[in-house]
Parts: sequence; structure tokens; C-alpha cells
Amino acid sequence: MPDATLSDYRDSIDNIDAALVFLLAERFKVTQAVGRYKATAGLPAADPGREAAQVARLRALAVTAKLDPEFSEKFLRFIIDEVIRHHQVAAKV
Repeated sequence: MPDATLSDYRDSIDNIDAALVFLLAERFKVTQAVGRYKATAGLPAADPGREAAQVARLRALAVTAKLDPEFSEKFLRFIIDEVIRHHQVAAKV
């Protein structure tokens, strides 16, 4: 059985993981609305200029937060790719 200190750390990690899941769910709700809007407005699913700006912004935030900017970019790229996939599906509906 883990000691109390380790248990407290794990409880904190579990809380952070739960918050991340809910934040991602909220983000995807908004990006799905964006996808529907883009589809009705005839806009492309991807916006490379916006994506590049977001990557640069998050890399800078990562440096400020003392988080590996490479990791943050990979994480954001995964999210962006998933959002674009959703937008492409919405455009076909």
C-alpha cells in the first residue's frame, strides 16, 4: 500500500487528469460549433495561418510555464488534427 505522501500526489494527478478531460471536452464542443459554422459558410476546414499562430503562441506559453515546447507543440498538433478531421466530417454532412 502506498504511503500517504504518494497517495496525496496521486490524488492530485487524478484531479488534474479529470480537469484536462473536461477542458478538452469543452474545447471540442466549441471547435465542433466552429466546424458547423465553417461548413454552412463554405469556409475551408483547415486554416494554416491560424494553426501556425496557435503553435507559436502555445510554444511561447510552454516556455513561460517551464514545459517542453516540443511536447506542447506535439500535443497541440494532435488536437488540431482531430479538430480538422471533425470539421471535414461536418463539411460532408
